[in-house]
Amino acid sequence: MSYPHRHLLGIEPLRPEEITTILDLAEQYVTLNRSSAKHSEALAGLTQINMFFENSTRTQASFELAGKRLGADVMNMAMQASSIKKGETLIDTALTLNAMHPDLLVVRHPNSGAVDLLAQKVNCAVLNAGDGRHEHPTQALLDALTIRRAKGRLHRLSIAICGDIAHSRVARSNILLLGKMENRVRLVGPPTLVPGAFREFGVEVFDDMREGLRDVDVVMMLRLQKERMDGGFIPSEREYFHRYGLDAEKLSFAKEDAIVMHPGPMNRGVEIDGEIADDINRSVIQEQVEMGVAVRMAAMDLLARNHRARAQPEGVMV
Repeated sequence: MSYPHRHLLGIEPLRPEEITTILDLAEQYVTLNRSSAKHSEALAGLTQINMFFENSTRTQASFELAGKRLGADVMNMAMQASSIKKGETLIDTALTLNAMHPDLLVVRHPNSGAVDLLAQKVNCAVLNAGDGRHEHPTQALLDALTIRRAKGRLHRLSIAICGDIAHSRVARSNILLLGKMENRVRLVGPPTLVPGAFREFGVEVFDDMREGLRDVDVVMMLRLQKERMDGGFIPSEREYFHRYGLDAEKLSFAKEDAIVMHPGPMNRGVEIDGEIADDINRSVIQEQVEMGVAVRMAAMDLLARNHRARAQPEGVMV
């Protein structure tokens, strides 16, 4: 398998064939995770450190489970109570990490670019678990795997990403990935949450939910990022649901076999109607959670192979 990168910091640097490499390996890990053993030695002898400067129970649990199923020694650093809170810089943190000799570093940080800065300073492979409004590459990859399994392909589909685009790193990573795979991407939401600048990515922008969903294959809802909002982006949650929340009537404008996605956690009755979220015929939200573990296993496996190859003395076969 060809994956030449030392880190996974974003979707932007990846070529379509590299995305396919990750997804193909993830398919193998889906099979492993559904077996009785659920264990591999791909990361045996390696140390994985999870550093989450932002709380995220779902993503951290997924990375932790992925590492343990691959045989890694996994450590979670409690960054909320760390020396960062006492004034330590990211550079100092990187120097401390280097002294511990980790092999894989999983980082989530509230500031865009912080994970890239760490990657420049540490002597190990780094996976971006979300940095500010920048990117969340493994979320886009697990979404892509979910779509490919549900639709049988990951190209030339019509996909609507709906809701809080402005504050969403998930949206940015998905726009990049889906565009690389020749899909037609629509962004749907109020003008306050869907900046016109996104048209530079080659997407279509709609402020009418029904028109935006017309004849699409995939409806991807996004969470309102209230923690990143510093003003009145929506009049009220009730009004937002009335105009942009996904319910049966709005979904009827999509294709009959359109699937419904949401990266979670969901605000039922705000972004999505509970019955739609739980509809086993349309919703693939639980499948997204399952694919998340497999995709993260695949990404760490590929990065670990490259890390081991770089660690070998010149002339030594691995």
